Amino acid sequence: MDERDVGTLIKSASGAIAALERQAGAITQVAQLCAQAVTSGRTLLSCGNGGSSAQAMHLSEELVGRFRNDRAPLPAVCLNADPTAITCIANDFGFDQIFARPINAIAKAGDVLVVFTTSGKSTNILEALRAARAQGVTTIGLLGKGGGPAATLCDHAIVVDHDASERIQECHQVILHLICEACERAAATIHVRPTNAHAKA
Repeated sequence: MDERDVGTLIKSASGAIAALERQAGAITQVAQLCAQAVTSGRTLLSCGNGGSSAQAMHLSEELVGRFRNDRAPLPAVCLNADPTAITCIANDFGFDQIFARPINAIAKAGDVLVVFTTSGKSTNILEALRAARAQGVTTIGLLGKGGGPAATLCDHAIVVDHDASERIQECHQVILHLICEACERAAATIHVRPTNAHAKA
């Protein structure tokens, strides 16, 4: 790889991200849905495979921790963050059930599930979306490559118009940060209750 290759790849990435502006309305709607959920006591669940699992974890930790500003922690759970649960479920029930089973265990109507998948074809993601729908959970898909079967199982789907997984994931990263921005702005009016460590005796 030489400098010209690097420049070409940077242009490809920036072009894919710039194209997201055509979906600004849909992204705004998804971000607002997430913000409304987590600021009204509902839980945002997330999941993905491989690189997408890292993005699902990133979304969750930014909400429970913080994105930019100090504020109340927001309820978010990443379903691929617990290797003991994943290996137990995969061993006993099959890898296809690693997300659906915890959704059946903890999800409640009004919660939101955000799935990250570049292909929209991963069976465990499809099973998660089906389980969420049965539980009355709002489903959001950050997808690519035409959306795949996942697109029809999502209440709201943002499909990145690209066929390269790395470009799709770069766009998903931008979208997840926009979700964090919306959630943090909405949380600005929530009273921050002291933790046990800081509570007065």
